[in-house]
Amino acid sequence: MSALMAAGSVFFPGLFLLSKQTLKHIMGWSEGDAAIVSTRLVSSVQAVMASSAGWIITSSCRDVVEDSHWLTDTYILFATPYFAYDIYAMFLCYRHRLQVKGHEGVGAAVAGYLRREKLMVLHHVFMVAFCFPASLLWRQGKGDFFQGVLFLAELSTPFVCLAKVLIQYRKQHTLLHKVNGVLMLLTFFSCRVLLFPYLYYAYSRYASIPLYAVPLVAPWQCNLGAALLWPLQLYWFTLICRGALRPSVPAGRSTSTCKDERGGCLTMRSCCRSHQEDGH
Repeated sequence: MSALMAAGSVFFPGLFLLSKQTLKHIMGWSEGDAAIVSTRLVSSVQAVMASSAGWIITSSCRDVVEDSHWLTDTYILFATPYFAYDIYAMFLCYRHRLQVKGHEGVGAAVAGYLRREKLMVLHHVFMVAFCFPASLLWRQGKGDFFQGVLFLAELSTPFVCLAKVLIQYRKQHTLLHKVNGVLMLLTFFSCRVLLFPYLYYAYSRYASIPLYAVPLVAPWQCNLGAALLWPLQLYWFTLICRGALRPSVPAGRSTSTCKDERGGCLTMRSCCRSHQEDGH
């Protein structure tokens, strides 16, 4: 157990540092740009690993409650340190944007970061403080299928990260940005918005009970997790849709942009106005 968590604690920060140094010394990027893109890269790598694990687990479990797979607990232990790392990595990105604007104070940066990213920070803290023990200890070896489905929620994250990188380099009028936006909408809706309804539906079929009766028999940890995490997915999806439905304005028009509170330049069509759309 400790070895897997230690491995995760080394892997994710190590990948971040390796990527940042590579972009700085080989590509000649600035410290801030390298840190921001490296943060997106690590998030995407974690998402690919999680969704791959989820696919393997769900395809291997025929009995959605009793069947188990060794990869379930293994990946939970390995990936849990990622959420602690990501809180710090997001802060580095936020502080870089402040430094670009001439603000150097660390205390003000921390306060502003927690205020700006409170939902994402709370999400990550909840994942470590509640979802980790719920997934590893309270399940008592049951429901690996449902845990695998939860891993699949990360399938949308690489598209969200790519959208932010394209916006960072003002490529939001390219075909790649448009195609990526469609894929982001589809994956976010199918893997995050529909996630919790599907979990309850799958258990209703397994137990041969009506869908509305599932919350009455499901463990309280499951109901609490769904009650806290599903509204976040709905909120972030609303932001994505709101941005996607805004009219696109040709590139080069300064009036087509608005300043993100973190210093990023976003078009009115952008659906990634903050790091909150990562939604882990």
